[in-house]
Amino acid sequence: MAALTMANEPASQAAPSAARMVLVMGSVGLVAAVALVATFEFTKPIIERNRAEYLARSITEVLPSAQRNVAFVVEGDAFVPAPPKSEGRRIFAGYDAADSLVGLAVEAQGQGYADVIRVLYGFDADCRCVVGLKVLESKETPGLGDKISKDANFVANFVRLEMRPDGDATIEMVKNGEKTEAWQIEAITGATVSSRAITDLLAKSTGALLPVLDAHLDQLKHPQPE
Repeated sequence: MAALTMANEPASQAAPSAARMVLVMGSVGLVAAVALVATFEFTKPIIERNRAEYLARSITEVLPSAQRNVAFVVEGDAFVPAPPKSEGRRIFAGYDAADSLVGLAVEAQGQGYADVIRVLYGFDADCRCVVGLKVLESKETPGLGDKISKDANFVANFVRLEMRPDGDATIEMVKNGEKTEAWQIEAITGATVSSRAITDLLAKSTGALLPVLDAHLDQLKHPQPE
């Protein structure tokens, strides 16, 4: 009988050990989850502030003569003031010291080769042309797709990219060295997909912007005081 009791002792001790292990693992998981949430809540306002500062600098880059800007979103066929922390694609109307409209800084995005590409482009309502492009977010292939923000020849496309006066697309992409028109974007050799992504997102964004701009440009030219 004594031998039988001793043989059963390891089995009876195994249950408390397993329960203790589950308890310890659960406690570790709980602590890790609390730490993760706390870290997220702590860093979230810092990340948002950094993004806002980067966006402000980007607006200045694509609209260098703007002294202030007013944010709008398009609802239906009209411009309406953008609500705080708006998640929609915003349009920043830039004004000089005399409160004259100098251009628009427009947020746009589209699917690239690796992930979504987010950009901010400057638009001059008088010449109906893109006058600057800033890549806000991109995960394109280093050395190839990331040239959309580094290749001097590609960036030069957006010094004055006019809108096509006829046809379905406002702009179009052509192969490197084949640009003949002011509404064409000359692609980066070896990064055609990324070049196409920029072309498509700009074509889509400007195509949606122009009808609203034509109908409500006067609204932007006479801004509300701050």
